[in-house]
Amino acid sequence: MGAVDDYLAGFEGPVRERLEEIRRVIREEVPDGTEVMSYAIPTMDWRGRHLIHFAGFKKHIGVYPTPHGITAFETELAPYKKAKGSVQFPHDQPFPLELLRDIVRARLADERARQTSR
Repeated sequence: MGAVDDYLAGFEGPVRERLEEIRRVIREEVPDGTEVMSYAIPTMDWRGRHLIHFAGFKKHIGVYPTPHGITAFETELAPYKKAKGSVQFPHDQPFPLELLRDIVRARLADERARQTSR
C-alpha cells in the first residue's frame, strides 16, 4: 500500500467512499499524474507541480485547487464555504463530482499553459 492508500484507510463508510470517488475522478483527469502526500494529505502532482489536494474531515471534505482553482469557479462554488485556495464540501450534501472534474481539468490546463510559456 502507498501513502495515499494508508491515508484513505483511516476513514470508514460514506466518508471513505467520497474520498475514493474524488481520487478516482482526479486520476481519470490526470492519468499521467503522480499521487503523493503533501501537507499530510493526498495530492496529485503533474510534472513536479501540485495540481490539487484533498482531505477528509469530520463534517466535510476539503479540496485545495490553489487560489486560481477557486476564483475560476467562483459562481459554482458560491454555495460552499471557501478560502483563498480551498473549499469545503459538507458531508450532508451531495458531492459535486462533475464540478470537481471541471476544476481538475482547469488546473491541468493552467499548468500546461504555464509550462508552455516557459
